[in-house]
Amino acid sequence: MKAGGLTALVLAGSRGPDDPMAQAFGVPHKALIAVAGTPMLLRVIAALGATPEIARIVVVIEAPALVQALPGLAEAANGKPVDLFPAAGSPSRSVVAALARYPVPLLVTTADHALLQPGWVRHFLASVPAGADAALALARSEVVLAEMPDTRRTWLRFAEGSYSGCNLFFFATPKAQALAELWQQVEALRKQPVAMLRLLGLGYALRYRFGWLKLSAALARLGQLAGGCRAAVVEMPFARAAVDVDKPADKELVERLLAEDRPAH
Repeated sequence: MKAGGLTALVLAGSRGPDDPMAQAFGVPHKALIAVAGTPMLLRVIAALGATPEIARIVVVIEAPALVQALPGLAEAANGKPVDLFPAAGSPSRSVVAALARYPVPLLVTTADHALLQPGWVRHFLASVPAGADAALALARSEVVLAEMPDTRRTWLRFAEGSYSGCNLFFFATPKAQALAELWQQVEALRKQPVAMLRLLGLGYALRYRFGWLKLSAALARLGQLAGGCRAAVVEMPFARAAVDVDKPADKELVERLLAEDRPAH
């Protein structure tokens, strides 16, 4: 992908004033939790600002004033424009709304991806298969656990192995809109397991439950449900790409990793 032509969407929606992480660290919004002294959101913006392929950064948040008041915002964005877009109540709804406003291709990440590095973003973008309408980044459990053997991740278990999500998504063509809308459907049914099984297909759900479902078959099924959208996976060789800050233990892990990276004095 050519340098400077892509919009990056940062999902920073909140669970509201009762967000347990925001309360735990005494900030008005989870995205503002300081990791090694810097708000997570600012760390993500800085990584995107340093990525040549990114031309514009869009922060999806229900409280734009919090972003506007961030010290060092312009410096982190590296001169790139930072738009503020209203959060729509859930990640999938926010992405669907953003796709109606911003043209593809569109990169999506999250405000709690506090370790995000420009090199990861560039690797992901360069590795999206030709012809894919959408792609997501996954890291194999072997890669993640080799560097962080004690980490607790949510694993997606397929016949080929177990994977962790890396909070990087790419919507390459207009067909990806249907995949975002499918995501919205699944998200809306998360408390209705029978309806979700009916939507995804009982056979696929059972094969996944017992570890028999191949990742390629799962992608093909998602594409079928999304009207022929071609979905792909990019396997990330970076263990830390699988780490986001969802709980206090994650923050401790991220700060420990950052401390290990600091040169000794």
